[in-house]
Amino acid sequence: MVDVSTPTKWLLRLVAVGYVFFLVAWPVGLVVQQTFSNGLTNLTDALSDEQVIGALQLTLMVALWAVVINLVFGVGISLLLVRFEFPGKRVLSALIDLPLSVSPVVVGLALLLVYNGRDGWIGPAAESRGLQIIFDSPGMIMATCFVALPLIIREVVPVLHEIGDDQEQAARSLGASTRQTFWRITLPSIKWAVVYGVVLSLARSLGEFGAVKIVSGNITGQTQTATLVVEAKYQNFQQETAYATSFLLIVVSIAALVVVAFLRPKRAH
Repeated sequence: MVDVSTPTKWLLRLVAVGYVFFLVAWPVGLVVQQTFSNGLTNLTDALSDEQVIGALQLTLMVALWAVVINLVFGVGISLLLVRFEFPGKRVLSALIDLPLSVSPVVVGLALLLVYNGRDGWIGPAAESRGLQIIFDSPGMIMATCFVALPLIIREVVPVLHEIGDDQEQAARSLGASTRQTFWRITLPSIKWAVVYGVVLSLARSLGEFGAVKIVSGNITGQTQTATLVVEAKYQNFQQETAYATSFLLIVVSIAALVVVAFLRPKRAH
């Protein structure tokens, strides 16, 4: 450990706490303050607004589907990256981080070009068979999956590296099948990484804005998610409803993180 003087330690703590306070705590606190500026009136008005309720239901549906899809593919890709060697492995690993570096608006535009029903590569064929992707929930789920995928993989991959594959090899040498090895050895070892990745993915999915706005068309009452409602209400001078809807999204995300923090076993020091 680097030997740092006491004044320097306090200065570093002050800088770190100040950074988090001004960047996160203060803005979020102001949203909470504005939500309850009239008591519970803003919150009750938002919860009685059909546009807000419909948007919250759509947001929850899209987020849950995205989390389930990313859970399945995220764990599978993590195992593929850690347990197997194959050509293009580094390229795949780099592509997984692409959503973290590319603007969600660009993602939405790319999906629009591929899946739109007029001149997209796949959209016309899909719509001719009765499946509309763009300006409907499938496109919104795809966009949300894209932006949230790395969160599960980047939680699981380090744990898989840490635990190694000795127990898995021992199980297979004793006659366990691949499925038995996964359910009885691998999954219990990575379960908390999976849970935490799912929570982060859920929080990211609930708050997605740019990509979803492009592929949804932002149609009021049909493809408008909670984040899009916040924008619409704020621009229409209904700031109280916008603050209340933002507060509801904040509560869900924080609640998920708190639950995981309490349930996750503490590591021995």
